[in-house]
Amino acid sequence: MSTDFTLHAKGREDTGKGASRRLRRLAGEVPAIIYGGKKDPAKITLLHKEITKALDNEAFYSHIIALDIDGKSEDVILKDVQRHPAKKIILHLDFLRVSKSTKLQTRVPLHFVNEEMSPGVKLGGGIVAHTMTDLEILCLPKDLPEYIEVDMGAIDVGQIVHISDIQLPKGVESVALNQGADYDLSVATINKQKAAASEDDAPAADSTEEASDD
Repeated sequence: MSTDFTLHAKGREDTGKGASRRLRRLAGEVPAIIYGGKKDPAKITLLHKEITKALDNEAFYSHIIALDIDGKSEDVILKDVQRHPAKKIILHLDFLRVSKSTKLQTRVPLHFVNEEMSPGVKLGGGIVAHTMTDLEILCLPKDLPEYIEVDMGAIDVGQIVHISDIQLPKGVESVALNQGADYDLSVATINKQKAAASEDDAPAADSTEEASDD
């Protein structure tokens, strides 16, 4: 189980909104919690500038993260981020502990490839529409992919790509498909472009002259 991200954190005792505001305002830190596994939840803090930089990397959301907490390491994945609605401020983070032998359930981004080469776009002039941007999966930590590719290279106008059409990496399962065929949702499609209105379709001007009052 490899980790590509390492963050430094500290344990914290103070809780509540007031304590969290003081952390963010005075210390430039973000409150967070770690849960899962056979341990009790642990409250921690991380440097705001360090976590902000990590969150700018798409891979951070679907990778194992090594948290160095007061010198002790915990392997986790990011489960939730709370952001300020108007400012570029991270308010709170949730992390889930992971184990080498336990499957984890998380969401990974979808990367759509070969869209411009698809017959629906190249020959049919269609427009690709994504109905999903990420996929909930189940896998062991060692099999966790950074992203999953959706190949649009053979899709024509009007065709729909479903979850079952995606080639999942080895060891990775779709949570939706595990629930049955009724959950095989649409991922993307290629729609036909609407024809632009021509001059012939424009309302004809009234050529009848108004009667003179003379």
